Amino acid sequence: MSENLPVNVDDTSAKGTITYANEVIATIVGVATSEVDGVAGMSGPSAISGILSGKAKSALLRGVKVEVGAEEVTVDVSIVVDYGMPIQVVGQNVQENIRKSVESMTGLHVISVDVHVMGVSFEKENKELQQSQEMARLQAQVEAKVAEETAAPGEGAQEDESPKA
Repeated sequence: MSENLPVNVDDTSAKGTITYANEVIATIVGVATSEVDGVAGMSGPSAISGILSGKAKSALLRGVKVEVGAEEVTVDVSIVVDYGMPIQVVGQNVQENIRKSVESMTGLHVISVDVHVMGVSFEKENKELQQSQEMARLQAQVEAKVAEETAAPGEGAQEDESPKA
């Protein structure tokens, strides 16, 4: 029966303890967040203060705040969502992925995952629009080149025939 109980990381019968630096948990949170479809990026006050103080954090740690206890952790994460994605679904998926990742990798119990949506990104739509415009421009160039090449031999043949006549 006791084999289904959670593992206590501060067990006195163990030969030591396991502790986690906040950055380790924050990195796990950052990776788990970036894996969720619909998350354009991570952002938040911690990212801005890090840039202003000259201590720019990696992209995975931006917008992540964790509080680690002996056996539990709480998480705050600030995200930017892709335009057109259902924000509530993206937020719930972020919460679930963070909870699963942290608990499976550390054995710590995740008490709460607070997701703060800081913005909506139109970058994906802009990129798709730019790609379609670029394809149209390239196709127009190809068609103009083909038209130019097919017109050139015809003009040359007519000029060659004119002096003979």
